Amino acid sequence: MSLRQSPLRSEHEALGAKLVEFGGWEMPLSYPAGTIAEHLACRRAAVVFDVSHLGTVRLEGSGAHDLLQETFTNDLGKIGPGRAQYTHLLDEGGSVVDDCIIWWLDEETFDVMPNASNTASVRDAIGGVDTTASRAILAVQGPAAREVVAKVAPAAAAVPHFGVASFEYAGARCVAAGTGYTGEDGVECAVPAAAAGEFFRAVIAAGAAPAGLGARDTLRLEAGLPLHGHELGPGITPFQAGLGWVVALGKPAFRGKAALEAEQAAGLRRRLRGLVASSRQVPRACDRCFVAGAEVGVVTSGNFSPVLERGIALAFLPPDLADGAEVEVDVRGSAVPTSVVKPPFRRLAGPAPH
Repeated sequence: MSLRQSPLRSEHEALGAKLVEFGGWEMPLSYPAGTIAEHLACRRAAVVFDVSHLGTVRLEGSGAHDLLQETFTNDLGKIGPGRAQYTHLLDEGGSVVDDCIIWWLDEETFDVMPNASNTASVRDAIGGVDTTASRAILAVQGPAAREVVAKVAPAAAAVPHFGVASFEYAGARCVAAGTGYTGEDGVECAVPAAAAGEFFRAVIAAGAAPAGLGARDTLRLEAGLPLHGHELGPGITPFQAGLGWVVALGKPAFRGKAALEAEQAAGLRRRLRGLVASSRQVPRACDRCFVAGAEVGVVTSGNFSPVLERGIALAFLPPDLADGAEVEVDVRGSAVPTSVVKPPFRRLAGPAPH
């Protein structure tokens, strides 16, 4: 089966990007500067990611609000039009089918943003129209992100954190949301495909460095953010992932609610925790974790932290394991000492240097 292409594929080729498969799409892994340089550019200034592989399912009409309330875990009653909300779609057993961002555009119009490989599952759950192919999504992230975007689209730069606003670029109607996946400030801009290349070039000319999926992963891991297929997925509930704040058990009903209530009553058997290695050695997904020789859990994601200059990881561990506890991780046959910490890892280094 052929891979789907971003509207910006030719732009990535022109910049010398290394393209890889991700979620059924061909997307840039990195550019010639490399992943660590891209990561640090995001922490210190601004980068732009092409995240067009994320899905967009538009739901409209008088019943759209109630349908989303009955389907997803979070409570739209906490927000209103012009706001965005992080939420989960569960199965009846309480496992996370997908984690999504909902952009509430106007009273009866919502854009639901699933992960690339889960767009069809989300559309099956809520209906709506898959508009993914009609636009590109560019995520401009970093402490200078809004300064950069203001040179290209001032209205987009002004959108508040987790706000949603329309803006115009090159005669095209676009939408910006104050969201991201790096732990830094920034905006994500949905731009019609025909105008996307020009917008991408303008943002780079304004000072954002292009960044790929490699930096996106190291940044989200430093920020302690989950990735579907690693920290979220079959057999993993929001409570186990430490994301109980996205579950509104006070709502009358949503898919998987009964299972979460039962888990809450019984108590968690595991919980997602952070691990910081004592060296540059990197724990990886599926590496086993040990305390005093007994196996206690498993790594879900691991990588090298360019900010801490050490290996970091997320792992499912016993919920009563204290912060600071020593955990050995079996990394390709070597016992790597790590310490349990509360993410985000980024805060352990203090303010980013400029």
